[in-house]
Amino acid sequence: MADRMQWANALSTRPSLEAAVTDVVQRAVSTLTAPADLGLVFISSAFASEYSRVLPLLAEQLSVPVMIGCSGGGVIGTAASGQTQELEAEAALSLTLAHLPGVNLQVFHVLGEELPDLDSPPDTWINLIGVPPSPTPHFILLSSAFSSGINDLLQGLDFAYPGSVILGGQASVGGMGGRLALFCNGSLHREGTVGLALSGNIVLEPIVAQGCRPIGEPLQVTKAERNIILELDEKVPLVVLRDLIASLSEKERALAQHSLFVGVAMDEFKLSLQQGDFLIRSILGVDPSGGAIAIGDLVRPGQRLQFHLRDSQASAEELEFLLERYQTKPEFDNSAVGALMFSCVGRGEGLYGKPNFDSELFKRYIQDVPVGGFFCGGEIGPVGGRTFLHGYTSVFGICRELSVED
Repeated sequence: MADRMQWANALSTRPSLEAAVTDVVQRAVSTLTAPADLGLVFISSAFASEYSRVLPLLAEQLSVPVMIGCSGGGVIGTAASGQTQELEAEAALSLTLAHLPGVNLQVFHVLGEELPDLDSPPDTWINLIGVPPSPTPHFILLSSAFSSGINDLLQGLDFAYPGSVILGGQASVGGMGGRLALFCNGSLHREGTVGLALSGNIVLEPIVAQGCRPIGEPLQVTKAERNIILELDEKVPLVVLRDLIASLSEKERALAQHSLFVGVAMDEFKLSLQQGDFLIRSILGVDPSGGAIAIGDLVRPGQRLQFHLRDSQASAEELEFLLERYQTKPEFDNSAVGALMFSCVGRGEGLYGKPNFDSELFKRYIQDVPVGGFFCGGEIGPVGGRTFLHGYTSVFGICRELSVED
């Protein structure tokens, strides 16, 4: 019998860290029929005072060559009942183990001040990361919430590793303003980015649900400066926006007061734009006198954008739309063996009014797959072929072996 890829996950809510570690190790190991090559551990900020004990406790009971992880505002994993749970406000530990035959694993830890200049050639980035560009690696990144260099790192990796899928999240400290933890093999880090490169017999397929739906029609930026839109369709942006809001229903107008965003079209040549084609960015402010609008990203003339609204219904419908679209891809063959979930602390029960919403919807489409992850302070995933740091987003990474079609 051929050696096949295997994934397992276990989630524990034992209040003692020793008991939680024993619980997740025993359950995850018992699910695998071959040795684990990779471990991913996510721990809730309720254990903040004990982060330094996590890796030593795991090492006492588990021998795995590569281990990464971080702290989160909450963690996601498989409870003893077999249900995937998203636990946001309690002590919890999630351990994913994977047996990955034919997959090369490399870990790295980089600090913001170590990053090359964005004008540097690809080799400078490749030398820093220590990962060859061929065969094409896929990356899982876990970053400090205060990592000033994360946007530069994403841009550099996209440049140096074309075709790579890059996803992950920023470690979050929960509501207490405590410390965060990044785990990389035997080391505990407090800042920078911990990365894992996977190459060889593995496919990592991303789903990036930004939680918004478009309103109105796509518009063209006709004048802009840095992140400030000065003209839309040769009109004053604020006037265009006011006319749009006036055309909305009463419920949508109320929503626009606090949940209005801009979606920037990522494909300049795509005629018919739909959900998933936009990079969602915040509106930072408006100039009441000149009518300009500032957004949370650089913008240039010629780009198309569309205003968006965000609420629980839009968020649910968008994730469902993306999962349906994933299932209808020609290469979809239901061969996924594991999944990772990086969800914003602003989603979860606070958004939907009930727990486990995103993970249950995911499992309805991608069944019998262990899911592990955490609630992030920012989510990393691709939109339109480039990698970005997001907010209010759920990013899924679906793992499977290479197939003939790949």
